[in-house]
Amino acid sequence: MDQAASGKAMPLIPSEKSDPNSEVESELLQAFYAIPSLDKAWTIPSRKEEGGFDVAVAMSQANLPANAKRTFLSTVYIAETADDTITDYHWAPFPFEVSGASLIVPSPSGAKVLIIRNPKDATSPTRLQIWGPGQLLREIYVSSSVHGSIYGDGWFEGVSWSHHEEFISYVAEEPANSRPVYGPTASTSGTNHTGAPEAGNWKGQGDWYEDWGECYSGKRRPVLFVANVGSGVVQVVEGIPRDLSAGQVVWVPEVVSSDPTSPLSLVFVGWSSFADNFSTPRKLGMKHCFNRPCHLYHVEAPVPGTEPSNAAPVAVKLTGTISSAFSPRFSPNGKMLVFLSAETAVSSGAHNATNSLHCINWPADGIVCKQKQIKDVVKVVQHAEDGAFPGLYCSSLIVNPWLNGSSTLLLSSSWRSQQVILGIDIVSGDVSTVSPSDSLASWNLLGMHNSCVVAVVSSPTQPQNLKLGHIASPDSLIRSGKEWNWSNINLPSLQFSAKVESAMRAMKYEILRVPAPMTDPLKSMSEGSGQSFEAIFVSPTGSINSPTEEPRIESIPSLVVVLHGGPHTVSQTSFSRNTAFLSALGFSLLHVNYRGSLGFGEEALQSLLGNIGRQDVSDVLAALDLVIRNGMADPARVAVLGGSHGGFLATHLVGQAPDRFTTAITRNPACNLSSMVGITDIPDWCYVEAFGKDGVANYTEAPSTKDLSVLYRCSPIAYLSKVKVPILFLLGAQDRRVPVSNGFQYVQALRARGQEVKVILFPEDVHAIDRPQSDFESFLNIGVWLKRFMH
Repeated sequence: MDQAASGKAMPLIPSEKSDPNSEVESELLQAFYAIPSLDKAWTIPSRKEEGGFDVAVAMSQANLPANAKRTFLSTVYIAETADDTITDYHWAPFPFEVSGASLIVPSPSGAKVLIIRNPKDATSPTRLQIWGPGQLLREIYVSSSVHGSIYGDGWFEGVSWSHHEEFISYVAEEPANSRPVYGPTASTSGTNHTGAPEAGNWKGQGDWYEDWGECYSGKRRPVLFVANVGSGVVQVVEGIPRDLSAGQVVWVPEVVSSDPTSPLSLVFVGWSSFADNFSTPRKLGMKHCFNRPCHLYHVEAPVPGTEPSNAAPVAVKLTGTISSAFSPRFSPNGKMLVFLSAETAVSSGAHNATNSLHCINWPADGIVCKQKQIKDVVKVVQHAEDGAFPGLYCSSLIVNPWLNGSSTLLLSSSWRSQQVILGIDIVSGDVSTVSPSDSLASWNLLGMHNSCVVAVVSSPTQPQNLKLGHIASPDSLIRSGKEWNWSNINLPSLQFSAKVESAMRAMKYEILRVPAPMTDPLKSMSEGSGQSFEAIFVSPTGSINSPTEEPRIESIPSLVVVLHGGPHTVSQTSFSRNTAFLSALGFSLLHVNYRGSLGFGEEALQSLLGNIGRQDVSDVLAALDLVIRNGMADPARVAVLGGSHGGFLATHLVGQAPDRFTTAITRNPACNLSSMVGITDIPDWCYVEAFGKDGVANYTEAPSTKDLSVLYRCSPIAYLSKVKVPILFLLGAQDRRVPVSNGFQYVQALRARGQEVKVILFPEDVHAIDRPQSDFESFLNIGVWLKRFMH
């Protein structure tokens, strides 16, 4: 008798076949984890007489025994040549590990480097180390009474050297409020000289502090500070309203002002404590949410160690006419301030969308007024024809994004299923592709030196490789379309294990075009929303059948459909050690960039709002149908893997199409939006994705029964009764985006029906489950689970 029909619950006991302690898989995955990641690079003028420049490269590896990331630096010298190719380069003999460093920030000249070491507890000081060519020049200890940890989150984060390298501005947590003391002697100070309570007294908790949600638990408001490199004095930047969280700070170039006595000043990004595009007084979650309104501000910088001026500084809003402005960068001559904007995300409510690029003419006299005229450089692209520029999908600009001697800015951006490097003429707004147009791999801009570009390139079958691009005349980039010359800067002694080398050599990949299915024949679609989308197919054997070949079912590897989260993110043709590990185990992979993904134009992205659980599900099934029809997959051996919204889709698919899949694996899936909306840090996401264009207006902190019904109907739990395949759940107990109770509700409902489930709970992990040991255990279990049910 069928267990589901009998109502008998199956216990949550792993079988011997699903034992993750497989030495073969563990050894293989560890070999993939040994592959280093190229995280950042900085170009530094060389001190050699013959010229050239140095590139300092920050790389990292997972330190699994320590459950940490190991960061190390290596330097390569690039010799300048007369022609357009780079053939002469020399790596330093050995890299060196930078232990305990939170941030590494070289000065503009390259003569100094700042290493920030955040405290390991709430009372220890933050350390700022300024290193010169051969010694430690100064170490500044900043007491916890001045500020807490310095932000290194990649969003609020901002560390900037002044032009003459005398000062450093940065973003740190404001100091903690004092806590109340209770007890017999609480009427006095209640504490001793160390700050600990006197005998018999104890500290209370004090008022609750609202943080910025997922990944910011316990983090206090980001505030600007300036450190004097010479004196070691640190001072807070005054004049910023308390309801603003400040970040992404940069110095206003001193060359702008003709008055040598004019004060130094800063430009920064400010986020209000509440998002005024939604009707709520709360701080909505910030991580990966570009729909939070933000503006550029200008404020006078203090000179630590000197007396403040008589007039109190006041932060001036520069971008009041636009709802989003971030990643500010001044042009080399200081006459223009450029910035990115996510105004479309703010207005639509989507957590991410197509961005735009803008600029402000900076006043030559340094006198800044509130309302600056904003010029549109690159506007939002609604719909792009095949092969045409699909719009900007860039979350930040590098520190110095300018080609030397030109008005051309370079950045990395998603272009359908790839990441490319673009050149943008700030004056004309013309956009050109800098990375090779014939490459299917993904490219990421790391640094610039004059007319040379340092980039990293990778693909699903090839780990990251450092590249150097060179163009003879920067001015010819846009006008003549001159091709760039790219040279490999091969990493010294980079070795892979024999198994990894053999597996990656056999892998092949291609980008598939998938026609958009018509989910509702009575509903008209915009041109962009009806365009084809893409999927990245990775074969472990290198044998990808052509559509004209007769399918050979017995030789076709099992297929894993891999779904990205968001939903407004994208799977790119870049290297991932985890999915490469799955390929090395013998599985084909199908990464589906369903409509709503980044990189395909705004109309296609907006088409998913209000249609989750329907349009995205149909798109995934259409991509699966395509590879089966072309003989690239066996319909009897298909699994689905996804996290967050990808997990939402995975559980939807095994409910809506229960006969199409053999098993599913989910990481922190959104299974029931009607319960998630009351406990997530982004309840606005639930409203916008479920209600579409009405989501912003309908948003409320107290959902009605009607709203909850809509949220439930578009959730995977509405199809739970049809699920009949085993599912592996990987859950982070500290997840505030999709709290763990959401996944457990779905798990317990499956167990009550007798379905086979396996759960691994990671007690210290947040939504991403990206702590090294947790990430390793996750994908080791995924590999073993797939081999159990798919081979």
